[in-house]
Amino acid sequence: MSKLLSILIAAAFAAVSAGSFAASHGGAMKDDKKMEKKDEKAAKKDAKAEKKEEKKDAKAEKKEEKKAEKK
Repeated sequence: MSKLLSILIAAAFAAVSAGSFAASHGGAMKDDKKMEKKDEKAAKKDAKAEKKEEKKDAKAEKKEEKKAEKK
């Protein structure tokens, strides 16, 4: 009985230890610099897409103005 109890205690301790080890060495910790770079890249990409869309709209407006002038 005491052997069984010691085995259960050892198994419980091993499970808790393994869980805490995995949590501390997992992907939970992120590098702030990497995240800032990603945010900057995303902001640049959004700005570029917005600029492209504005350019497209301006081009469409010019085209409509030329059509209106011809009529």
